[in-house]
Amino acid sequence: MSRSEPRIVAVVLIRNEDLFIESVIGNILEFCDRIHVADHRSTDATPAIVRRLAAEHPKVEYHVVDHPAASHDMIAGYAGTPTWVMGVDGDEVYDPERLRRLRPELLAGKYDGTFKLLGNVLNVRRLDRARQVAHGYLAPPCRSMVKLYNFNAIEAWPPPCPERLHGGVITYRPGFGEHSVRALHHEFDWDRTPLRCLHLCFTHRSSVDLRRGEKVRIRKGVGETSHWGFNLRSWVLSFFGREDIPYFKRDYYMRGPLVEKDIRAFRVDGPADV
Repeated sequence: MSRSEPRIVAVVLIRNEDLFIESVIGNILEFCDRIHVADHRSTDATPAIVRRLAAEHPKVEYHVVDHPAASHDMIAGYAGTPTWVMGVDGDEVYDPERLRRLRPELLAGKYDGTFKLLGNVLNVRRLDRARQVAHGYLAPPCRSMVKLYNFNAIEAWPPPCPERLHGGVITYRPGFGEHSVRALHHEFDWDRTPLRCLHLCFTHRSSVDLRRGEKVRIRKGVGETSHWGFNLRSWVLSFFGREDIPYFKRDYYMRGPLVEKDIRAFRVDGPADV
């Protein structure tokens, strides 16, 4: 594919994600022209699963990285080209049918005036695959963590960055900037949106963590584990064993009522109940 042709690229940053990684990657296969997978040294079955997917699908590239920052290096070179870059984590399962409808619109230029496209999210507190439902908190009112960027709107986004699509200094093309955001989750409800995601941030994600009767160990993000994400209250509660949910996820992903949603469209593989 020529660098002048519109395309969609994903960069998937993972570490110990073997419960859902097949659905995470499988659901974006038709949507993307290339999928860069940056594995931050997983110790569960994640490497075997992703290597198999890469062998079956040439558009999937698997890389083992020593630091999350390497994930941004993989996509920095797309700046200034007609490329949409999608940042995906190992706990993000997209609706493949909505992506199938969105792809021709992106490539035809419908959203070319936008730098960042945000979508609807269900932050899943409990997943019941037997009933094909999930309980969680919707965005809105929660924050949308969907990361879909128009790299044709920028001249450069060079390293260093703590991970892909975070931090760094962006050089925008005229007319674009941080204001160039299209918030689809404020335009459409969950049932009508063209872009929606199950965010499995409150569930088990790895067979290493999944034990009978064991509580979910909710992971911290980059912002909670790096120096600029330090939070005294969170540190104190964690020290005394009183905090089960990291402050960032509690503050941004647990807003509004707990709702139940049908998830059949998402084709989620993984454990029956997490």
